[in-house]
Amino acid sequence: MHVALYARVSTTRQADNDLSIPDQLRQLNEWCKANGHLVVHEYVEPGASATDDKRPAFQQLINDAMQKPQAFEAIIIHSLSRFFRDAIQFGVYERKLGKNKVKVISITQQTSDDSAGEMMRRIISTFDEYNSKENSKHTSRAMKENARQGYFNGSKPPFGYIAASTETDGSHGRKKKKLEINEAEAGIVRMIYDLYLNGSQGRVMGIKEIGKHLTDKGLLMRGKPWGIQKVHKILSDTLYMGDYYFNVIDSRTRQKRPPTEWVKTNIPVIIDAAEFERVRAKRQLRTPDQTPPRITTSPTLLTGLLKCGECGGSMTLVTGKSGRYKYYKCTTRQNKGNHACSSGNHPMEATDQQVLNKLADKVFTPERVHSMMTALRKRIKSSKDLQQQRVNELNRQLKQIEARQHNLLDAIETGFVELDETVQRRAQQLKSAREALLIEQAGVRREHSLPVDQLKASQVETFAKTLKAKLLAKDSAIAKSYLNLLVDKIVLVDKTATIKGSYGALAHAVTIGDKKVGHLKQVPTSISVWCARRDSNS
Repeated sequence: MHVALYARVSTTRQADNDLSIPDQLRQLNEWCKANGHLVVHEYVEPGASATDDKRPAFQQLINDAMQKPQAFEAIIIHSLSRFFRDAIQFGVYERKLGKNKVKVISITQQTSDDSAGEMMRRIISTFDEYNSKENSKHTSRAMKENARQGYFNGSKPPFGYIAASTETDGSHGRKKKKLEINEAEAGIVRMIYDLYLNGSQGRVMGIKEIGKHLTDKGLLMRGKPWGIQKVHKILSDTLYMGDYYFNVIDSRTRQKRPPTEWVKTNIPVIIDAAEFERVRAKRQLRTPDQTPPRITTSPTLLTGLLKCGECGGSMTLVTGKSGRYKYYKCTTRQNKGNHACSSGNHPMEATDQQVLNKLADKVFTPERVHSMMTALRKRIKSSKDLQQQRVNELNRQLKQIEARQHNLLDAIETGFVELDETVQRRAQQLKSAREALLIEQAGVRREHSLPVDQLKASQVETFAKTLKAKLLAKDSAIAKSYLNLLVDKIVLVDKTATIKGSYGALAHAVTIGDKKVGHLKQVPTSISVWCARRDSNS
């Protein structure tokens, strides 16, 4: 007979590492030669489950077998489980092939062509299906327990980590692995968070700009340019603060499993929980349903800052009498009706003026600014030891990277290593890792380098007076910029406004303002949170 061979393994790892497919093909070819059959085609499935028919090589095999006239008379397989592990599907395809006079023959489980042979194939397929489900159940249980013990089940570690072998023995003679921090990649992760929170050189940066910034600097995502989805994944994945879960996605349906089935795996932390939460809150605030893109460029002074104290929704600008009157109105009432929220409308001009007056007269007074700088000074002092530890660790990593760079250059200069594409790529990786460490080091130092100890009373007084003039001046473009910098949100309840913002940003603003006394032309980068004791300025 003219026959086709079909060989399959379940995973790509088996295809890459095992001899299963070559061994299957060897045995199939030897059997065909011994029985006088001519092999006209070989179909190989390197990593696909036989529990369904979503297999490219299998579909091509069936398509060729159903041609008229058929391309071959029989499909030769090692065992029936290589063809299908589902008894019903096996029967469906066997009948389909039989109508076109194509047989399915197993070289290790040979059966007759009569009804008894058909029944035996059904029985074998049923046992194969049962064994497949049992193996899947036991494998899943073992992998869950492996994850609970802190071991990594995957093949490709998340960005920022490496899968390091441990001393513990695993299956097939391999060592179990745990996720450890890849310092070169982790530096880029920390940089992404820093850029999202603090921007770069006074410029606010969103996800798209961060991706472009990293790619332009050559800080690639494992050799590939950064895209919006990749940056978003880094900023939103809880694994970077240590919340890493196994068994989240069903591999067959690609749907999320219920959280009760997730398995927590302990991994080292790259981003602390407080910083991750600040990024999460900022991302949520920037989502189109929370803050439309037009808000950032809106000339309306308080757009994007006002929050309804009744329901927590944003406040938007509405007009009445053909635009003669302007009000701030709760978006919940605006979108769902007045029954959804009991808050009232707030006249825009009066609200703007009242907020600016209170900021100028109560919050940004020399006395209040001095008080906030004192609180910031205490907070910086209390975290000084932790900051120094991180700086020392970054210095250690930096020396290691620089030593590797020198060793690589020496090897190239002396001729021990040829400057090929692989070496060039390694040199670029070391350069990127060094730059990432330097940027993170600067970020850590910047966090605690605000010159609050050097601020003089005259500086604070000058800044407060100049800022007051800018805030109260009509049509002042810089007033909106400073409001967005220094104020996180303004919560309106009846006639009361609760204002929250950033101590660190205020200290930085005072410093920048001192360099431009009387001008305040430069708007510094934002730093959260100046309402340190959770008390509010209203």
